[in-house]
Amino acid sequence: MASLKLGDTAPDFTQDSSIGPISFHEWLGDSWGILFSHPADYTPVCTTELGATAKLADEFKKRNVKVLALSVDPVASHHGWIKDINETQGTTVNFPILADADRKVSTLYDLIHPNASATATVRSVFVIDPHKKVRLTITYPASTGRNFDEILRVIDSLQLTEYHSVATPANWKDGEDVVIVPSLTDPDILKAKFPKGFKTVRPYLRLTPQPNK
Repeated sequence: MASLKLGDTAPDFTQDSSIGPISFHEWLGDSWGILFSHPADYTPVCTTELGATAKLADEFKKRNVKVLALSVDPVASHHGWIKDINETQGTTVNFPILADADRKVSTLYDLIHPNASATATVRSVFVIDPHKKVRLTITYPASTGRNFDEILRVIDSLQLTEYHSVATPANWKDGEDVVIVPSLTDPDILKAKFPKGFKTVRPYLRLTPQPNK
């Protein structure tokens, strides 16, 4: 299938996992979600990534985000790998890992890239909103571990911009000034929406303190 684009509905599926069968849309409920894929179990970079994800459990919970990993190996292999992750990374894996041995989910999410590998999945991240829409996709090479600070930063931006008429500038971090969307021009609406005021750098570039802080 063609690659998923931003705004597409994330494909639903039912697949076995380290905690039993998961029906994806039902499992997500009204939460945000992260689905991230791994080429195989017992791979070194992915071992560190799953450990890092487990350590961020409180950060994901604070943002109403559920995390779901995927690897093409079967459940029995996942359980062994989870023990390794817990021991080597000093944490406890607290999210499910899909067992995608039949490549069903990998195919739905276009995770097999023949130029990279004919059988293993590429290492992609999907952020999915409560309406089951894809809001972010990132694909990393096998040699580069994912940056979870960046993934959290993007989720903060997505959640902020979902509920306020703002966008976030380059390198923005939670708590910093944001950009008012150019389509908002009515002075009364601007005053009501941004009671802290705003700075007009250019007519199209207006900065305001983060509205939900």
